Amino acid sequence: MPLDHETILKHLFEARQRLSAVAWLVVRDAQAAEDLFQNVALKSVTKNVTFEHEGALLSWATVSIKREAIDWLRKRKPEMLGLESDVLDLFNTEWCEHPPSEGSRIEALRDCLASVPEKSRQLLHLRYFDGYSCDEVAKRVGASVDAVYQRLSRLHRQLKECVDQRLTSASS
Repeated sequence: MPLDHETILKHLFEARQRLSAVAWLVVRDAQAAEDLFQNVALKSVTKNVTFEHEGALLSWATVSIKREAIDWLRKRKPEMLGLESDVLDLFNTEWCEHPPSEGSRIEALRDCLASVPEKSRQLLHLRYFDGYSCDEVAKRVGASVDAVYQRLSRLHRQLKECVDQRLTSASS
């Protein structure tokens, strides 16, 4: 069932700082970043888009705010940039298709996730990528909420230890 407007706005305002920071990294103007966040929030409920879960909404919002920020630069600050419109288009395309390297910690996490059993990866995916609450995850996997909390806690601990171990061995 798609998220309703109230839930969409609730999730967006919970992620407000992070989304505004994405915009600020592009425009370097706090007020403009806030305006861009508000534009994206407005579009999320006025455009003909639906979101099945929080993860889809936040992915859409992140991409949208990046594009809004680049458009804002293109329209309002060309003299500061000294970049042609087609260069900005290339920048946008490159950024969307090839995000910057995420660093050794993220790479270690990816390696550690690859070694986690499929059922555990599914649990992590439901909770963090699909954005389901622990209650919803428990219903989907046929377990108690306490069991889901315990499994997630165990997985967090295992992943942290794995990442720390990989980073330690990489720096040695």
